[in-house]
Amino acid sequence: MPSPGKPMLSIWRILQMNVGFLGLQFSFGLQQSNMGPIYGFLGASEAAMPLLWLAGPMTGLIVQPIIGAMSDRTDTRWGRRTPYFIVGAILCSLSLLAMPFSQTLWMAVSLLWILDAANNVTMEPYRAYVRDRLDERQQPLGFLTQASFTGAAQTLSYLAPSLLIWFGLSRDSLASNGIPTFTYVAFIVGAVLSITTILWSILNVRELPMAPEEKARIRAMPRGAAATLKEIGAAIAEMPVAMRQMALMKLFQWYAMFTYWQFVVFALSRSLFDTSDPQSAAFREATLINGQVGAFYNFIAFCSGIAMIPIARRIGSKPLHALCLTASGVAMLALPNIGTREMLFLPMFGIGLGWASMMGNPYVMLARAVPAERTGVYMGIFNMFIVLPMLLQTVTMPLYYDSLLGGDPRNAIMLAGALMLAGAVATMFIRLPKAEAAA
Repeated sequence: MPSPGKPMLSIWRILQMNVGFLGLQFSFGLQQSNMGPIYGFLGASEAAMPLLWLAGPMTGLIVQPIIGAMSDRTDTRWGRRTPYFIVGAILCSLSLLAMPFSQTLWMAVSLLWILDAANNVTMEPYRAYVRDRLDERQQPLGFLTQASFTGAAQTLSYLAPSLLIWFGLSRDSLASNGIPTFTYVAFIVGAVLSITTILWSILNVRELPMAPEEKARIRAMPRGAAATLKEIGAAIAEMPVAMRQMALMKLFQWYAMFTYWQFVVFALSRSLFDTSDPQSAAFREATLINGQVGAFYNFIAFCSGIAMIPIARRIGSKPLHALCLTASGVAMLALPNIGTREMLFLPMFGIGLGWASMMGNPYVMLARAVPAERTGVYMGIFNMFIVLPMLLQTVTMPLYYDSLLGGDPRNAIMLAGALMLAGAVATMFIRLPKAEAAA
């Protein structure tokens, strides 16, 4: 039966409420496809890449649990989650505008910290908003729609530089800092999308008004930083068993994905053009090719995010997720051994399936496992299962990149594939609540 006070929404309305994810994930896509090259243009070495990407895991680790707990306790005239959407989107847009104008490596790194913090202010309240707004039977549709919008947004963000070149921008036009002109324009487009899509969602599908008893419960809760940190600690201590068991799965899949994003352009520049020089025309071409194949895997994610909904209902989100991670792992193992750009599109099918599943199925599992009144804080804590593997990767990869991986980014991509397969195995050992097993 539908939950009291949660009317069933049409598919069109669910799409509208998730349009904001388009702008949010366009921003993430710009980071994934462009930060490695931007750092390379500004003089960074391959081995330094993990440390330069430290902003993502650190801001996620600090910001998301705190913002999640705060949003659970928020009661304003604009809603519980909406203030966080707006503040995060504004800061994100400003950071995107400034990023390509970076004149030094430290400036780009600093802006990435601000950009990631802004995205994290928006992310988990947005996921909690879906849980708040939708009846339990429509939550899989809501989260997998977000996965689909993730694919659509990142398809556009990865493809943006190539589209700009096809529309007439020169691939060899560089600013004084060595960053291509097409990168400047792509980030400006991202800045516009970040704020406009969030506004579209919150104005067209507003949050449900809280019941009087829920308002009274929030107003009776203690305030301040100490109370927020205490709530996070209590939620961790009382974490549902199924959520704890997802930690190993998330460790493998996110260590792998973070490695892939950092090294894929460098791997392609070697496998396709036999160069490791970030200042070369071949490296810029590898950047564009990564945008094209990355757009393709995100397009696969866009299509499969919706297609997974009936499959998840039929076989369950756990085995479906394991299958998708397996496909992604096999694809990453094959990718560095491909020497022609046309054949690169084949493994993108597997990577796209894995990416779509990572953005949807774990949240379908989680939504059924945690109490509604703690949705925000548990969504924030669940993000720790993403950022801690990223932080671990950041710290450990420089220690063995030269010694164990031979200083070769292609070996880093193959390591990512093996870890995806390990994530698939770990997924099958998660014991989900009976209600979820049939979802």
